[in-house]
Amino acid sequence: MTITSAHNEKLKEIRKLTRQRRARERTRRFVAEGEDLLAAADAAGWDPVERFCAEASGLPGIEVQPALLAAASGLGSGTRALAIYEERWSSGPTGPLCVYLHGLADPGNVGAVLRSAQAFAADSVVLGPGTADPYGPKAVRASMGAVFGVALARAEDPSGLPTPTVALVADRGPALRELGLEAATLLIGAERDGLPEPVVAGATHTARIPIVSHSLNAAMAAAIALYEITRMAG
Repeated sequence: MTITSAHNEKLKEIRKLTRQRRARERTRRFVAEGEDLLAAADAAGWDPVERFCAEASGLPGIEVQPALLAAASGLGSGTRALAIYEERWSSGPTGPLCVYLHGLADPGNVGAVLRSAQAFAADSVVLGPGTADPYGPKAVRASMGAVFGVALARAEDPSGLPTPTVALVADRGPALRELGLEAATLLIGAERDGLPEPVVAGATHTARIPIVSHSLNAAMAAAIALYEITRMAG
């Protein structure tokens, strides 16, 4: 049976999950939109709570009139398919290769870090204070499906992270490659503010990525650092 009313309770839930972080926090659910993201979820073994598709699209799911599905979508261009999933959180960070994000408030950057973490087979990504919701719509889209393939954990500080820990700071310490590490937890802060000094002071190492400008976008820094570490591991 096709959904034909904008007042349908299922569509109301989708609109809340795509627009309100509070709704996601309360229900521990999130929305993924687009056939590629849903295929990534399927490949990673994530079963949706419910799946929806545009009427007559031939895709699996509860059919919705296209205009109503587009109105519920968080995408400006609408979508032909979306699904609701339960959030998954690991009980704690795992290594030997881990990424810790502190104060990374841009959800697009968080999603891009997840994509790099999956590409370089990181064991987990840990969300520290002030970091954007990885299950928010923008982060999920920017992850290009990596949100379904990377273990996520939360931490109030880096004290319980797998060691050694490496604080990436723009203008301090040796170049990361000079440390010769084959595994580590990379500590990454926001581009503007960087890591708090107590986090830097508590790290096993402080290192930088050699560049001629002042700083890198946090997601780019994470990708380069992950490459350097995995390159050392052979």
